[in-house]
Amino acid sequence: MAGALKPRWGQPLTGIISNVVFLLVALLTWYIFSDPRGPVGWFPYPFVMFLAIMILVGLWQHMFLGDWPHQNMSQPARGIVQTIENVVLTWFVIDVVFYRILGIGFNFLSYYGLEAAGSKGALAQAAIVGFVLMGFFLYPVVTIFFGKWPIRPSNLEQPAAGFAEIGWATLFEIFGYVILIVPFFGFALKGAPALNPSWWTGIGGTPHVHWVFGWWEWAVIILFMFPNVWRMKPFGLIKLPQPAKGFIYMGLTFIGAYILALICIRIAPLWLPPDTIHHLFETKGAGEVSRFLWLHSAEIAGFTLIPFLGWHHYFDDRCGVKDVDSWAGFWIRTFGVLFFAAVLYWIYYYGNFGHWALGNHHMTELSHRFPHGESLVWNFWWIVPLLWNEWFFHKWPFYVHEH
Repeated sequence: MAGALKPRWGQPLTGIISNVVFLLVALLTWYIFSDPRGPVGWFPYPFVMFLAIMILVGLWQHMFLGDWPHQNMSQPARGIVQTIENVVLTWFVIDVVFYRILGIGFNFLSYYGLEAAGSKGALAQAAIVGFVLMGFFLYPVVTIFFGKWPIRPSNLEQPAAGFAEIGWATLFEIFGYVILIVPFFGFALKGAPALNPSWWTGIGGTPHVHWVFGWWEWAVIILFMFPNVWRMKPFGLIKLPQPAKGFIYMGLTFIGAYILALICIRIAPLWLPPDTIHHLFETKGAGEVSRFLWLHSAEIAGFTLIPFLGWHHYFDDRCGVKDVDSWAGFWIRTFGVLFFAAVLYWIYYYGNFGHWALGNHHMTELSHRFPHGESLVWNFWWIVPLLWNEWFFHKWPFYVHEH
């Protein structure tokens, strides 16, 4: 039986090498599939939709199904097979499940249906991205906050346990999607009386779904900080059985996420170029400024992804203290993640990484670099090589088993 994993070259060298490789892979694949200067040029749509579904399907494969039926394959064969499987399932979920099955009843989920009706098919792609946005929280929360209750503990084996968990989490997903995503399409597809318009306009100052993005993305970050650099540290503070414990942590996460989003939209104008806000206000009014600030809150949250995932999975949460599970380690990593997120934010916008590295042509002038929400797409794409290596390749070749 193989022993525990250990970094092949020790730390911090293994962490440095692996994260450099992930960055290079992300840049290369971005150039091929997304960059306007590259051969495919799918940015932003349908690239962001494929990216989103890929991660959600990968989560189903790994977190719920436990890599079934490939869990006993050797590496790198297992990783290659699961990657191919992910691509096929991604196409199936988009083109068959959404466009051709769910789209039969809900036309805003069908690219082909909207095109036939004279609307923009990209709205269906945005609707699918909205489903995934909800899913980034509402699927893994069943594992992270609810401890896989009520599926575990039980003697269910895979794939029954995984499919049961997917079904249970999908109940959460339906409520989240109907309440927080569908009303936007009642606003966007004017003249569709069956869909109520955005109910949050008076709260967020905009009817756009970016109000949801602005705080929900922070909820996703808080959720994943728990098992990553927080090492579930705060989870033991509440001593309650499931499902009460899970629902309480969900509620606290939503409150914390909304507070963080409010902080972001209040302080972001302090460093944003004045011309950015002025231009948005003059051309489209105060509602457009609100929409942008909520979206930018989500972008700020997105810059924490690589710092906390890379730190946990490939630097083993090391932070200069002997006990990585101590409260000292907890606070060092928390503030460290925020620091590195700020550095990446500066590189992307003020160092103009989005222009010279990613090909976003409108980012030549400083004031034009912020309003479009493109950094969030890049930050999610950047984590794909890391997640695939951790989920599917079991950290091969950067980690080896102890003998």
